[in-house]
Formats: sequence, C-alpha cells, structure tokens
Amino acid sequence: MDLSWLSAILVGAGCLALGYCIGTRRPFCFFLRLTRKVVRDTNTNPSSHHGNKNNNSKEPFETDKLADILDDFKMVLVVRNDLKMGKGKIAAQCSHATLGLYKKLLHRAPKALNRWEMCAQPKVVVKIESEEGMLILQDRANSLNLPTHITIDAGRTQIAPNSRTVMAILGPVGVVDDVTGGLKLL
Repeated sequence: MDLSWLSAILVGAGCLALGYCIGTRRPFCFFLRLTRKVVRDTNTNPSSHHGNKNNNSKEPFETDKLADILDDFKMVLVVRNDLKMGKGKIAAQCSHATLGLYKKLLHRAPKALNRWEMCAQPKVVVKIESEEGMLILQDRANSLNLPTHITIDAGRTQIAPNSRTVMAILGPVGVVDDVTGGLKLL
C-alpha cells in the first residue's frame, strides 16, 4: 500500500517537471544540466577558489536581473564600416562576436541568455564608421550594465592584425536601443 503512494507521488513529480519544461519551451536535458550545475555551485566553498586562474570570479551582469522582469531581449552586432570588409568576412566576424558574447553570458548571465533564446534569438546588424565610435558605444553599454564582446581579427585575410571588427551587445530591447538606436542598419 505504501509503495503505491510513493510511486504515485514520483509519477506526479515527473509529470510536473515535464509540464514545466514543455510550458517554458525548455528542453528537459537543459533543465537537468542547469539543475546539476546550480547544486554543484552551491556546494562549493568560494573561499577555496582564491588563486585559481580558471575560476571565473567576475560578477554577474545586471542584465541577468532584468531577465526576471523584462520579456524582450535582443542582440545587436555593430560592424565597423571603415574597414571595408567583404560580405563573407563580415559574416564570419559577426559569428565570432555572437559566439564570444554567448560564451561570456553562459556563466555570467544565464537568465538573460535564456530569455534571449526564448525570444527566438533576435539579432540586428548595424554599422559604425570608426573604431573610436565603437569604443565610445562600448563605454555607453558598459555604463548601462549591458554585456558586450568585441571581436579582434587575427589579420590573416582582408584586414590588419588586431583590428576590432564587430561588437556584440545583448540586453532588453529598450536599453539596447538606447545605446544603438542612432546607428543605421548594415
């Protein structure tokens, strides 16, 4: 008799978890992976990580907190127009910027990253005319606590080594638009 109640509770809990995953459109395996990471992170002693170079001790982005209250997130890719990159080069550099920001957010702002994924991962590509303009834009984004990533080219093909080519910014639509709204589409 006791075993049937236990099995009913276990089946009910499984259905509840599956319903949650389906309702949030989150893959079940992602839910399990996230849960294990959270449990592992809460069981570690933060004081034991001093001096470990592999530990990412940077603070989470404020954007992660906004993911709890705002629905629409987007990524804007700011391409330097003065470099006169070809279409393929621009596509490659935008891919590098997207992946670079994604990797940064994976650990420092997972809620924001998840919110962006739930919004169908919108990306907008705009152009800027100089490296100085891009750096000013990055400072503005940083002042609003928006995460950014600038791709620096190796210089093997079209442009000089160590050229800053594309900057990726992710955050709530309204806040990102405050930073990049004056730029024209590429």
